[in-house]
Amino acid sequence: MSALDNLSTILASGARLTVPLAFAACGEYLAERAGTVNISVEAMMLGGAFSSIAVASATGSATVGLVAGMAIGVVLGFVHGNLSHRAAINTFVVGLVLNTLVLGLTSYLVTTNAFEGHQVWQVNVPVLSDIPIVGRALFVERWPAYLLIGLIPLTWWLVERSRWGLELRAVGEAPQAADVTGIDVNRRRRQALLWCGALSGLGGAYLAVGEVGAFSQNMTAGRGYIVIAAVIFGAWRLGRTLLGCALFGLADAMRLALPALGVTLNSQLLIVAPYLLALLAMVIFATKDREPRALGAAFERGTT
Repeated sequence: MSALDNLSTILASGARLTVPLAFAACGEYLAERAGTVNISVEAMMLGGAFSSIAVASATGSATVGLVAGMAIGVVLGFVHGNLSHRAAINTFVVGLVLNTLVLGLTSYLVTTNAFEGHQVWQVNVPVLSDIPIVGRALFVERWPAYLLIGLIPLTWWLVERSRWGLELRAVGEAPQAADVTGIDVNRRRRQALLWCGALSGLGGAYLAVGEVGAFSQNMTAGRGYIVIAAVIFGAWRLGRTLLGCALFGLADAMRLALPALGVTLNSQLLIVAPYLLALLAMVIFATKDREPRALGAAFERGTT
């Protein structure tokens, strides 16, 4: 293979690995703008991946599996929100418990059940897929990947232009002031968690029935945490967040592809590199951008 063919292969692999991250990142970005660091995004992705394959195996439809993955993500978002806000349990503890619970449960179920493999169909965009180098990466994808074309601007509009998004940003910046104006702070945060759950579940489902066509133990392998790092890398801006996802996806693709191409490079260095980039980005953007002021802070009416 020529150098251009190798580059095209790496870019195509990077694009495929970026898609599930991008789905979840759209949700995590919205949740964090509302003031919630959703640690359970890993559980949402893993639960979405498992349920998509389980339901696809039962129904024979990978598309129904995708919907099931989103539904499980919403359920986990509902559980997280209610435990954090109504039961007043620390949100980080809730997230870690859900991650551990879903990992253990899916690991048990996958070893005690046999699931048929299913994949959604692939779309090859005529003419555009023939563009040198980038054609395969951008225009030969499983069909759910193209949902991002509408999902990304929708997420931006919801946060930056809608009244709901204005209230969402208010509860992430100044929850006490938002409460005084009549906004139900925790309700908005729970709504953000539901949105995050749906998209994270879709990201995990895409990984299972879109790319792999099967489920394995700990399939997401920490991708939920990578999504959180991408939001930090992006300085809580959607465009930068998606760029962070692309860098993570490309680094993962290079880790997998370079040994096959005969390039000897420490794979652990490639795994660490995106996190180093995230740290560097935080230093660079520290003087220009900041996280939402109430990010990670619990809200109780009447407290300061």
